[in-house]
Amino acid sequence: MARSSLTRIFSRLWKRSYEGASTGRRTAGWGTMRNQHAAAEAARRPLTNRSRYLVANNPHAAAAKAAWVAALVGTGVVPAVTDKLAAQWTAWTDEADADGLSDFYGLTAIMVGGMVVDGEALALKIATPAGLRIRVLDPDQLDASLTRPLVDGGRIVNGVEFDVFGTRVAYWIVKEQPEIGLGLTLSPVRVPAEDVIHMFRVDFPGQVRGISWFAPALLRLAEHDEWHGAQLTRQKIGALLTGFVTTNDGAAPFSGDSQGDALIGSMEPGALNVLPPGKDVSFSDPPAIAQEANDFARITLREIATALGLPYEVLTGDLSSVNYSSIRAGLVEWRRRIEMIQHNVIVFQALRPIWHRWVMIETLAGRIDDRVEDLLPVRWITPKVQWVDPAKDVQAEIDAINAGLMSRREAVAARGMDIGALDTEIAADKAREATLGLSFNAAARTAQPGEVAA
Repeated sequence: MARSSLTRIFSRLWKRSYEGASTGRRTAGWGTMRNQHAAAEAARRPLTNRSRYLVANNPHAAAAKAAWVAALVGTGVVPAVTDKLAAQWTAWTDEADADGLSDFYGLTAIMVGGMVVDGEALALKIATPAGLRIRVLDPDQLDASLTRPLVDGGRIVNGVEFDVFGTRVAYWIVKEQPEIGLGLTLSPVRVPAEDVIHMFRVDFPGQVRGISWFAPALLRLAEHDEWHGAQLTRQKIGALLTGFVTTNDGAAPFSGDSQGDALIGSMEPGALNVLPPGKDVSFSDPPAIAQEANDFARITLREIATALGLPYEVLTGDLSSVNYSSIRAGLVEWRRRIEMIQHNVIVFQALRPIWHRWVMIETLAGRIDDRVEDLLPVRWITPKVQWVDPAKDVQAEIDAINAGLMSRREAVAARGMDIGALDTEIAADKAREATLGLSFNAAARTAQPGEVAA
């Protein structure tokens, strides 16, 4: 008896405090992930392939990719520079693409789209006599099969080379895409890390390569596709309204075409047909889509939106259940996440290294007179976010400028414009208006005596 009491006491003391870590019937089918590195290495390629397929074929997956690219890049994340340097940067953006298919901001959008779908984006910084050029590569060109230790204490993991201190020093890249029939060499080439842009969202410490952002949503997206196919089949069956004529003597109550022993008849709209005794007409009762099916679809889409980090309204375009306050509150939280990714991933991993290389090349070529050290620190300004009520948004900016919380330079740069070019354009407009004797209401507040221009 005493032993039984002690057993109960110790079992209470040893009982797990975290129910999620308990064992038993309730947790028997739960999955676990012991090693994130190994799991990511094994799952990266299947997740990428399935994500690419869904984005190409599933409308919600395609909308999710487009929504993230538009939110993160928009018309372009621009450096906060002015005057001659801004003009030189703008001129270079049109020539940035080594393949000549887009400008620099288009390249950024391609890289961000690749990061969302494939989990990572890969590009080369190429120094040419005409200046810096960027070539975006397929992430599959980074040889994921190359993993081995090195004699100097370093290692290569999934095509990324690390030195003895764990610093990325090189990437092993296949120079050409594995196109069929061209007979190209697919041996990887060692490219120094300073010449490579490798952009991905870091989800855990020590992560080597990126994981598709669609990973948490793939199962739900596939199930939603299956549900949609099943409901479409149900709708087609529901459209098959068929009439059945029952007779006792085999005579047809309607006229029609004979097909063997069957008579295929028809009923004209507005016709009155009198059936003789012993004859009856009945119709099929095809199934209709119940309300719970629509509710299930809506719940599934909300789960997909949550897994993709998107507001439900952005993913689906369904604004039937929102008002001004609710949509604004939802977008505010999403835009915090957008800003975090813009500055922690896109700016840090891609835009800053490209800016540094561009400044160095332009300075060495004598096209920029300033010192490199003075030009490297630069702030990046993301595109201006449009609100539902633009009048209130503009007024809030004016109030922030007047209160000293924002400069005109920042407000103008957020619209993708250079403040020097804007001021020159405004002055030219006013001079032309004065020459022509025109007068318009001033769109901006005129600085009062004693005030310092922002």
